[in-house]
Amino acid sequence: MATVIPNYSLYGEPSELSWDNFFNLEWISQRSKKHNWKIHPHVHENLIQVLFIQRGNVDVLLNYSKQSARSPCLILVPAQTVHSLHYTSDTEGLTVTISQKALESMIHLLIPNLLPLMREPRIIPLNGDERVLQLYMAIEQELSAPALGQQAMCLSLVTALFIQILRISNILPKNSQQALFSRKAEQIDKFLKIVEQKFRMRLTIDDYANKMGMTPGHLSRLCRLALGMSSLDVINMRVIQEAQRELVYTSKTIKQLAASLGFTDEAYFTRFFRKHVGVSPKKFRSLAIEQIFQAEEAGPVGCPIPSPQVPEPIS
Repeated sequence: MATVIPNYSLYGEPSELSWDNFFNLEWISQRSKKHNWKIHPHVHENLIQVLFIQRGNVDVLLNYSKQSARSPCLILVPAQTVHSLHYTSDTEGLTVTISQKALESMIHLLIPNLLPLMREPRIIPLNGDERVLQLYMAIEQELSAPALGQQAMCLSLVTALFIQILRISNILPKNSQQALFSRKAEQIDKFLKIVEQKFRMRLTIDDYANKMGMTPGHLSRLCRLALGMSSLDVINMRVIQEAQRELVYTSKTIKQLAASLGFTDEAYFTRFFRKHVGVSPKKFRSLAIEQIFQAEEAGPVGCPIPSPQVPEPIS
């Protein structure tokens, strides 16, 4: 069973053909109040959002997991993340929406180790950090009137926001700070791009290492230092993420899905999926779809959908 998830630029507004210069900042109440504080499941194909919940609470669905977020906090919603939000009526805060491609291009030049952080939805509790609010206020001020270099300035401010998120969230594994601005960060970005291109081909670690121009051992050490997991875990996580997405939002059979991910044996794929997620693909599909429909209803948050059972990277 597949569900039809609308694709918007901003909630309720048609998606746009060109996203490279898209930038928006608005107060949460500005849009949510007229929708009775309930934002139904939808996706932004090429846009990333960072919501700053300054006051109030929200039940949020991020892909397959429904959670409660209490203020103050940040909610990171990368492009292609299915999400819904049910706010309490006293909620206030700010949402910044920007082209993920444009932002990633800048971050790649300045601090490439931030890229994995931008590609995974998450809720980040805050502890009265005034610097986050100051950055949002700076973005609002910058957008208050047309100005020379406005797009570049806004990109810089959002980059600063992500650096601040990295500092306060303790996402980086221990001892990885030294790699943050180094050549290792560029190597990790290169590896992640290769994984993105090849994860459906079921290449070996040796194949990936050869493409990186290093030994398999060196590649695994690099991943453990920067991401807190082995190179094999990184690859398997990407396969599992795609399997989860297609189980919910396509009508492929398990056999078809397995084949599309490079598995010639459906039974082996099922064992692989169960090992990493804790349930079979069929069970995951039914749980995830049930969770999405539950997101349409007010009430307490239910049990989250099982997630891959490996160490979480900064992505």
